[in-house]
Amino acid sequence: MKILGIESSCDETAASIVEDGKRVLSNVVASQIDEHRLYGGVVPEIASRRHAENISWVVRESLLKADCTLADVDAVAVTYAPGLIGALLVGISFAKGLAMSAGKPLIPVHHIAGHIAANYLTHADLEPPYLCLVISGGHSHIIEVRDYTHYHVIGRTRDDAAGECFDKVARVLGYEYPGGKFIDAAAKKGDPNAYRLPRPRIPDSEFDLSFSGLKTAVINTVHNSVQKGETISREDMAASFQKTVADTLVERTMSAAKLLGSKKLAIAGGVSANSGVRAALETACEKRGIKLYMPELKYCGDNAAMIACQGYYDFLAGKRADESLNGIATLSLDRISE
Repeated sequence: MKILGIESSCDETAASIVEDGKRVLSNVVASQIDEHRLYGGVVPEIASRRHAENISWVVRESLLKADCTLADVDAVAVTYAPGLIGALLVGISFAKGLAMSAGKPLIPVHHIAGHIAANYLTHADLEPPYLCLVISGGHSHIIEVRDYTHYHVIGRTRDDAAGECFDKVARVLGYEYPGGKFIDAAAKKGDPNAYRLPRPRIPDSEFDLSFSGLKTAVINTVHNSVQKGETISREDMAASFQKTVADTLVERTMSAAKLLGSKKLAIAGGVSANSGVRAALETACEKRGIKLYMPELKYCGDNAAMIACQGYYDFLAGKRADESLNGIATLSLDRISE
């Protein structure tokens, strides 16, 4: 079964053909990073316009690279939530028109479920149930994956997502957007114990996360040093910050794994590409006898292969949409499992 996946939730226009939820036949991504870098972050209106300009050729290219025609496709899967509403609507509108004109089933896919499914593209042996840490620019979740289409959110950020925090700390340190890769590179040259940074705790939740206090602490430290005429080591601050984020994620995730008795952990999302986070989780999982699954780096960021993959499992579960499908800016994974 071949699924055409379409992703446009933020600033990547992507299309992919995936066969039987495992074999990637094509994965085309049109990135807008260079343009948004001029503004230090994603500008929603610009993102929507670029999606509208790119989506036709991206889908066409995905079919060409897969050596397929639309007639060879069994269904069209599209991200419908969560994300920037204008960006989502471009992908949804195109997918609806394509599916209706070709007489193909339309499958609505939750973006975070897609990130989780990216692991199936890398690890054919991974099967639910397991625990998944989803960490990206807009999301930080600890999720119990009960089966391929049912989830329970164990913990989530109360404020900033981990990826958002990386970008804002990178900006104050003078790095370009997106900041994650620059922080990662700088951290490898710095001392992770140079700066003492806070590790926020949530009084009423053992598994929820918070990164706004950490972000503020870094910003204040940098600004105070500038005002005093002191020099901040960007590499040391990057290393200290990255270690604090990694330690916080590891602590919460390992606590959740212990509670659930889980011996399988997957990670997903853009921040799952961070070398410091990967190394910290590898060490923690090895110590506890937990098998760790990590997606290939090319599937960590937003892409359509993960949407096509999840679309395959949603299709088998009987999920369908019609022409009334709309975009939803905010939607918990718990809601789609009800």
